[in-house]
Amino acid sequence: MNRQIFNRQVFNRTRRAMAAALLAGAALCAAAPAAVADDSAPSEAGTSFRTATPVKLGEQATAQGSTGDYLYWQFPAGAGQQVTATATVTLPEASVRSGSATWQIDLFDGLRRRQACASGEPAKRVSRTDATVTLTCTLRTVRPWAERWSNDPLPGAYYLRLTTTDAPATDFGTPVRADVKATAKDAGGAQAGGGELGAPLHAAAVAEPDGGWNGSWWSDRWAWTVGGAVLAALAAVGGYTLTRHPHRR
Repeated sequence: MNRQIFNRQVFNRTRRAMAAALLAGAALCAAAPAAVADDSAPSEAGTSFRTATPVKLGEQATAQGSTGDYLYWQFPAGAGQQVTATATVTLPEASVRSGSATWQIDLFDGLRRRQACASGEPAKRVSRTDATVTLTCTLRTVRPWAERWSNDPLPGAYYLRLTTTDAPATDFGTPVRADVKATAKDAGGAQAGGGELGAPLHAAAVAEPDGGWNGSWWSDRWAWTVGGAVLAALAAVGGYTLTRHPHRR
């Protein structure tokens, strides 16, 4: 066997190994869950925890309300997800407002325990002339389980409450519009494991997330596994090429 034929055979083996590894990676990526948009977005809000309006992740909800009202929505969150809630309030005309006020969103879990924001601006003070205000809150990553004494976020329903504080009494009752959305991203394999919650926390009114309450099988661990397999295949073929000598007649 001459060197040219040998090199061609090695090249073909390398190409087949790379193609197989890439196809495996593509199959895993294609199997990862994808968000599906829903055209029937809610157009109202509840006035208490019990009447909170269910909203799907990624769905834009709207509501008409009044300054001084408490507006409530609820959405699902599964293990391994990091949820960001956003609320934009369209304020009354400056001519009907007496002064500045602070708008605020609060997030609660299914047990109605207030959850701290890991990042974002959950409260802002607006002046009399401001037309809108946008509030954000990113929760800590939802855990698959937690000790009874902890306040860790767990899979289940989460409540978003929107209201204003310290507004002039004469401004109470003036009309406002609220646009809210909750989105989630996978925090990755580093946040997985450690146990599993038997049932979601009071989640009867909201739909189960695409990846399930206890998290999807897909995580960045799979991406690293596939990448490692590709590199291993290339290293094996490369080493074979460097160390093997063609047989000479």
